[in-house]
Amino acid sequence: MGCANSSSQRMPVPPSQMHPPPSSSPPPSADHPLSVPDKMIMGTKPLPAYTSSSSPDMLPPPPPPPLEDYSPESPTCGYGIGFTDQYKLGETLGTGNFSVVREALHKPSGQRYAIKCIKKGGLSNDELEALTTEVAVLKQMKHPNIMILHDFFSEPDYYYLVTEYMDGGELFDRVVEKSYYSEREARDLVKLLLEAIKYCHECNVVHRDLKPENLLLTSKMDDASIKLADFGFAKRVDMHDEGLKTACGTPGYVAPEILESRPYGKSVDIWSIGVITYILLCGYPPFNDDNHHALFRKIKQGQFEFDAPYWDAISDDAKHFIGQMLVVDNKLRY
Repeated sequence: MGCANSSSQRMPVPPSQMHPPPSSSPPPSADHPLSVPDKMIMGTKPLPAYTSSSSPDMLPPPPPPPLEDYSPESPTCGYGIGFTDQYKLGETLGTGNFSVVREALHKPSGQRYAIKCIKKGGLSNDELEALTTEVAVLKQMKHPNIMILHDFFSEPDYYYLVTEYMDGGELFDRVVEKSYYSEREARDLVKLLLEAIKYCHECNVVHRDLKPENLLLTSKMDDASIKLADFGFAKRVDMHDEGLKTACGTPGYVAPEILESRPYGKSVDIWSIGVITYILLCGYPPFNDDNHHALFRKIKQGQFEFDAPYWDAISDDAKHFIGQMLVVDNKLRY
């Protein structure tokens, strides 16, 4: 594998790139349209669209309401109005494609929150739809291992998502710090992740962007207690489970059926959990290549190994567990 070298030192997982550098390939034309992998490499996304199942009786779920139409709900406070009257913004915690996450103090209670700040003027139609979906899905989610949306504000220049403050930071940073997890630590963490995804799937929601950067640790002292965050690519599916076609996700974690433009559903999340579990146990990803076309080819072929000496001390049960999730045929994946 490209991620293993001749030394005995483990290689930490490289940073994920939601929008990799543009390809040197010629621009697309009517005769040579972009493939799904090309779209991901060039950082372009097709418009998010729901594709219903083959059954003519199945209709897609209704779209979420416009962001300005949300009304006050308990236990939120001051829903949609007066953000600066209630919150004082602090240090920047992270940046995204079209947002900045900042720490904030809730003035009435003195409680800390994480605020996702999105500038309205810079949003494309795709990004606005992703934000609308994220707010709608997070309002629906009620699970101990899923980040809580406490409040939402639509101000003249910004949208603000008020979420719980997670003191432990991203799982990505913890893996880099630790190099790798023990089997016991990985088991405890993955169990919580599976419970969160099981809940999402029972709510007919596919996350579509599971990766260590989107798993937040509740404490600096606890390596396993996580909460699932960032539902910007989340989508609802119908009961037949295989109605999505939009190419989205993060290179290295995306399932093969997405790269092959096949209809897909909840099983893409299972694939991503397989990648995350692999990373936890050895410190590097199962699919890795500096060339994105080569990377996607490895993913589509399910081409990965349990390299010696990094995997020698890891149990066969753990390897089997990962292998069952990294199955190219999504009907056999579990």
